[in-house]
Amino acid sequence: MGITASLHKRHIVAHDDFNRWKVPPASIAIHLCIGSVYAWSIFNPPLTRELGVVASAPQDWSLGSVVWIFSVAIVFLGLSAAFAGKWLEEVGPRMVGVTAAACWGGGFIVSAIGIATHQLWLIYLGYGVLGGCGLGLGYVSPVSTLIRWFPDRRGMATGMAIMGFGVGAMIGAPLKEWLLKMFYVAPQYLGTVDAVQLTTEGGRRLAEVGGSLREVVVIGASEATRMAVPGPEGIYVVGTGSTGALQTFVVLGIGYFIVMMIAAFSYRVPREGWLPRGWTPPAEDAASRRMITKKHVHIDQALKTPQFYLLWLVLCTNVTAGIGVIGVAKTMMSEIFGTTLPLIVNGAFAATYVLMISVFNMCGRFIWASASDYIGRKNTYYCFFILGIALYLSIPYSAQAVSADPTVTWLIMFYAATMIIFTMYGGGFATIPAYLADVFGTKYVGGIHGRLLTAWSTAGVLGPLAITSLREASLTSALKDLAAKVDPATFQTTFGAGVEKLDELVAAKTVTVAKLMAIAPSGTVDPTPNLYNSTMYAMAGLLVIGLISNALVRPVKARHHMAEEDAKPMRPAGGASTSAPASAPAGE
Repeated sequence: MGITASLHKRHIVAHDDFNRWKVPPASIAIHLCIGSVYAWSIFNPPLTRELGVVASAPQDWSLGSVVWIFSVAIVFLGLSAAFAGKWLEEVGPRMVGVTAAACWGGGFIVSAIGIATHQLWLIYLGYGVLGGCGLGLGYVSPVSTLIRWFPDRRGMATGMAIMGFGVGAMIGAPLKEWLLKMFYVAPQYLGTVDAVQLTTEGGRRLAEVGGSLREVVVIGASEATRMAVPGPEGIYVVGTGSTGALQTFVVLGIGYFIVMMIAAFSYRVPREGWLPRGWTPPAEDAASRRMITKKHVHIDQALKTPQFYLLWLVLCTNVTAGIGVIGVAKTMMSEIFGTTLPLIVNGAFAATYVLMISVFNMCGRFIWASASDYIGRKNTYYCFFILGIALYLSIPYSAQAVSADPTVTWLIMFYAATMIIFTMYGGGFATIPAYLADVFGTKYVGGIHGRLLTAWSTAGVLGPLAITSLREASLTSALKDLAAKVDPATFQTTFGAGVEKLDELVAAKTVTVAKLMAIAPSGTVDPTPNLYNSTMYAMAGLLVIGLISNALVRPVKARHHMAEEDAKPMRPAGGASTSAPASAPAGE
């Protein structure tokens, strides 16, 4: 009871000479930790090779099942934020931040147990459910707090907080790569394909090891170059070695918990009625031109306005278009350009690409949100949708062009387009809290923002679902087309089974596009770069919906506003005035 009470917001109200610039570092620190969720794609390769280590074994988890862990985390981010938004208004950011630290750090530990026991559901429970709750709680805790500390620069304030979320992946991606390599242990190597006798049973490859048949994986030269730690091509024993994922999850869980706890205990809130020195709210006519209300809408009443649902669509479409790509960023880059420009797009290049996504995501959050203070939130979203449609349509063009003409020009075009997309993706997150404050007022903006983040949950399902299902459909078609071009005798010799067993061999991961291309007739075009074309067309279509929704946003009608007596701040105990202080906090 005593510990819980000490976390309540009534115990963290700052005195009048408190420097408001001490609050952003705590907010950014929490977002730095939870923002590492954007680097989830770093975990895709090791988790899909947890048993095979150098390549996926038949019992390894598929890419589709692993990607959905990220989706579940985003779903619970939105659901927990919707709940925590109203709770945040009651208990304050410190209690919410402490809870977020326990959930996010604990989620990694539960996931580590799932990896150790090879139980995928535990990773879903740990990282997806428990960790997702930590994401949502940690996400909403600083936003409304900073809006209250910086009423004069709402866009910049939310940009500062949410910028940390983008920086989290920038730091998290190389940190995860380094930890995975440090804990990596190569599996037992048996030799080259020519030196080992192999048999095929049920689509699986087996070899004799120590007098008994053991399951093995076979990798070629191209796959050997993509190993976490480069090794020879040939045959490796399944179930030996380690990807390093287990140890990495444990280290990150402990580290994130410590940092987030320190940050949560650094939170302070301003007293009711506080205003920065020398700043007065804009005049009524100037505010109305920018669609900035001086009124307040109750958190429950906001759900009865069309503006809430239009802004929900605005956020959902913008996020859906980017989140699916972020979830498989490293994989997509490797598949589109790894086969056509292998000397440039190797494992290190793809990892750097993930890092640059974080950099541009981070910069977009601060730059676009700050710009919205000058050009308006609605105009900012117009930029996101109109420019985004053109950029998403340019990606299939680059993929098709590089297949026919493998030059670095198309890589540069793709790189530039995606980086601009990610600035707008991050900018959308950072601008929406200020947009909500403009439309609904600041009194309940934290709770309204939390409920609006259910759009993020929806996008967390739609984005990965679209990109994985459309990619799988393209992959299935490509494998059948390639298999039809391969000489049947060569197919039989290479895979130990006939073409009629293609589905079985693909399910066991024995047949892949890379292995079919190795035995395909000369001149066969690799279909890998075009696997994501249909997905990009679908994302551009979603942005059209967002563009229309943004155009329909209008000021909230007066009947939804709170009565003046309800909107006024409560007089604190002791009768102290709640008007703006005569002097500004230190450091202003």
